[in-house]
Amino acid sequence: MASVAIRDVRKAFGSVNVIHGVNVSIRDGEFVVLVGPSGCGKTTLLRMIAGLENITAGEISIGDRVVNHLPPKERDIAMVFQNYALYPHMTVAENMAFSMRLRGAPKQEIAQRVNRAAGILGLTNLLDRYPRQLSGGQRQRVAMGRAIVRDPQVFLFDEPLSNLDAKLRVQMRTEIKELHQRLKTTTVYVTHDQIEAMTMADKIVVMHDGLVEQIGAPLDLYDRPNNLFVAGFIGSPAMNMINGSIRANGSAVFQAEAGASFAIDTAPRGSDGQPAVFGVRPEHFTLADDGAEMQVQVVEPTGSELQVVAKLGQQDIIAVFRERHQFKPGDKIRLKADPKLAHLFDAQSGQRLDN
Repeated sequence: MASVAIRDVRKAFGSVNVIHGVNVSIRDGEFVVLVGPSGCGKTTLLRMIAGLENITAGEISIGDRVVNHLPPKERDIAMVFQNYALYPHMTVAENMAFSMRLRGAPKQEIAQRVNRAAGILGLTNLLDRYPRQLSGGQRQRVAMGRAIVRDPQVFLFDEPLSNLDAKLRVQMRTEIKELHQRLKTTTVYVTHDQIEAMTMADKIVVMHDGLVEQIGAPLDLYDRPNNLFVAGFIGSPAMNMINGSIRANGSAVFQAEAGASFAIDTAPRGSDGQPAVFGVRPEHFTLADDGAEMQVQVVEPTGSELQVVAKLGQQDIIAVFRERHQFKPGDKIRLKADPKLAHLFDAQSGQRLDN
C-alpha cells in the first residue's frame, strides 16, 4: 500500500486546458472518490495517475516515487474499468490470473492468489465459467478479482458501476466498501454519482471544469459546502437556492426576491443589504404558521418519506417530510427553514458567507 500525492497537476490537449493545477493528498489506505459532472476532468486525472495519459505539468507520486514518466506496468497500480474488459475466450480463473502469467509468476503462487481473491469475492464456484455465462455483477467481481490478484499499492476504479441496474449498484457499492475495509488498499474511485461518493468515500474530491472545488469527508461537504456548486451537487434532492438579500438591522433575516423572509442564525458582519443566496436542504424545512407561504405543485410519496415541490413566487422549492401529509396540488402550505442549518452564499462569487 502507498499514499498518492497530486501536486499542481495540469493537462492540456493541444491548446485546450482540461485540468488546471489540481492538488490532492491521499493517505495510505484511504478511499478517495473523485466526483463531478461529465467533462469535469475526473477520469482524465485518474488516467494520469494510472499512466494512461501524459501529464502536461505538475507531479504525481505513488509512495515515495514520482511516477510522471513511469509506464503503467511499473506504477504498481490496478485499474477496474466501467466495461469490465474481460477476455471472452478465457475462464474466470484465467482472466484473474492473466497479469501474473505475463509476469512469469510461479503457477503455485498464481493459484493461491486466484483462490484467495475468489474466496473474498464469492467467485469460487464460478472459476471455470466464461464471461458470457456471468451476470453483470459477477463480471464486475471478476474485474475486481483480477485487480486483487495483482496485490497492487493502489486500486483505481473508473465508474465501475455505471453499467449495472439500480438494485445491483447498491449491492456492489456495499461489496466494494467491504472489500476496502478488508484489504486496506489505497483506493481512488471516479464517479458522477454523488450518492456513490457519499456512501463509499473516506474523502471526497469535488471537481468542476478541471478544478477542485472542495475536498473533505462526505458529511463535511454536505453540512458545510464551500460554494454554490458544491452545495447544489452534493445531496439528493439538491439544496434549494433562493435569491435575495440579507437584512441585518435588528434581528437577522434573509429577504427573498419573491417577498418571503427567512430567519437566519446570525448575519455576517457588514452584510446588511448584501445580495445573497439562501441555501436550504429539503429535509430542513418544517411546516409552521409563521413560515413562507407556497403553493403545492407536485407530491411524490416514496414510502419512507414524502417529497413535495411547491412554488415560492416563480421558483420551485423542494421539501422532504418523514410524515405522511395529505397534500394535493394547489394546496397552500407554509414552510419554515431551520436557521441553524441554513446556508448563505455571496450572490456574485458563489462563495460561502461565514458568520
